Amino acid sequence: MKRIIALLVLVIPGFLAGFGIKLMRDMTFGILQSPIPFLWLQFLLGLILFIGGLAFVAGFIFHRDRKSNKVQDRFKK
Repeated sequence: MKRIIALLVLVIPGFLAGFGIKLMRDMTFGILQSPIPFLWLQFLLGLILFIGGLAFVAGFIFHRDRKSNKVQDRFKK
């Protein structure tokens, strides 16, 4: 059960990061999504979603590796 919850915790931010990439790609090709009024706002929202999702997944993996002593000495507490 722990592994399924951990998988869900990683999939949701991963999905948001993927959606952020999609929003940025659509802005590059000039495709405006309906609830967002401006292309620059769409790109900014996509960038925030991408960086936030990536940072969450990276932090989760780093925290897990730190608990099991799989990081370099400079990252250990």
